[in-house]
Amino acid sequence: MDLEARSLQPNVKAVLLAKLREYKSDLNNLKSEVKRIASGNLNPAARDELLESGMVDALTASADQRSRLMTTTERLNQSSDRIKDSRRTMLETEELGVSILEDLHSQRQSLLHANNTLHGVDDNIGKSKRILTNMSRRMSRNKWIVGIIISLLIIAIIVILYFKLAK
Repeated sequence: MDLEARSLQPNVKAVLLAKLREYKSDLNNLKSEVKRIASGNLNPAARDELLESGMVDALTASADQRSRLMTTTERLNQSSDRIKDSRRTMLETEELGVSILEDLHSQRQSLLHANNTLHGVDDNIGKSKRILTNMSRRMSRNKWIVGIIISLLIIAIIVILYFKLAK
């Protein structure tokens, strides 16, 4: 950081170098305080006083912490049970969804098969209708032809009788 601050413009450089010196001095102070605490050169009387005053409240604090810990553990267990129940419900719901989708798929296949069958039946009914229409026309035409032939025969018989009786 020192090198970067020195390479900047003079007006910015002065401010950054001042901050850098301040940070370095804070760092040195903290290092020396850590060394002093870590070395264990504390006054034994002050140390005992700190520990004894903490022991009176430590029992109360320990009981309080234990009760809070038990309460928290109980809530955590309840939350775990709820999560397990939710997971089980989710799995059951997923299985139900899969079975519903399978049923829907089979029903779709059945509907498609029925649709294809109905199209085949519709085609057959159309052919049958055309055949019956043609048969009806032929039958009607045959009736007219038979009627005309009978009429011609009756007319021929009448004409023959007329000429035989008239002679």
